Amino acid sequence: MKQKEPFYLGNLKLPSRILYAPLAGCSDFPFRKMSAKFHPGLMFCEMVKMEALIRYDPHTFHMLDYSADMHPIGAQLCGSNPKIAGQAARIIEDLGFDTVDLNCGCPVDKVTKDGSGSGMLKTPDLIGEVLVNMLAAVKIPVTVKIRAGWDENSINAAEIVKIAEKAGAASICVHGRTRQQGYKGPANWDYIKACKDAATTIKVIGNGDVIDGPSAEKLFAYTGCDAVLVARATMGQPWIVQEILNYLNGEAHTEHTLEDYRQALLEHYLFMVNYHNDHRVCVDMRRVGCWYLKKSAGTRHFREIMSRITNVNEIEDLIRHFPLGEIQESQVEQE
Repeated sequence: MKQKEPFYLGNLKLPSRILYAPLAGCSDFPFRKMSAKFHPGLMFCEMVKMEALIRYDPHTFHMLDYSADMHPIGAQLCGSNPKIAGQAARIIEDLGFDTVDLNCGCPVDKVTKDGSGSGMLKTPDLIGEVLVNMLAAVKIPVTVKIRAGWDENSINAAEIVKIAEKAGAASICVHGRTRQQGYKGPANWDYIKACKDAATTIKVIGNGDVIDGPSAEKLFAYTGCDAVLVARATMGQPWIVQEILNYLNGEAHTEHTLEDYRQALLEHYLFMVNYHNDHRVCVDMRRVGCWYLKKSAGTRHFREIMSRITNVNEIEDLIRHFPLGEIQESQVEQE
């Protein structure tokens, strides 16, 4: 499958069909600076709440910071109140975003308890109403992200595809898991395929278990989806879009060494230092560091040291000088 051609969301031209998901607590400014180096078809800021946005909450606007090299970039809204949906979408457009997405997939209780996120899967017509109000307020493409259904007994993704299409949404991203599943178990691509079969004009984006080139190719082939959204596999692998495109285009695979991961982690850390305060950097590096060295069996020692560090300079020293030989030796022992 050749993927050289651009991908369109309405009038928005994207460089490829491989998109990076908004990841709550992860897709912050430094994360996106790393992602931008490898030019995904589209990237997103972290999800923000409509209510906080229209109150002009400073923290919410801080989450929407971006730089010119991040285009094309989207913002994702979370909320179930159609009366404020248009106003929230207009704020996103005024901030210069290329597209705005409605989150109907977040499974966490604090989001679903008021009917937002995947809670909206229980009220499909409300999804349509919110989308209509967003579309009436902006000129940029409006999209929506859903799950297969609330649980196995209420799979309604294909129904929501028709509702979103009627409302005028440019695309619908379908995660092949239910809200009940959370992130456990395999994604069921049959649900994505059913959504693509139900679609007439709306673009269908597949999401779930895309971790490399072969899995992306299988998702395209099995479901016929128009694009894929890569989520957790972007963590610690900002270059995954290039790996997927190279595979789909039959080009050479680039093998990343442990030293490559070290250098990428160092660059990510430097972006963090230039953006966040020192305390935030120390806290966030406890998980960011694990993203880049997660495939390595000998990283326990690294993580233990990182979890105790309270000085950003010590973090840089650890990254630069941690003996990667320990990791390699541990891998050999396990084999």
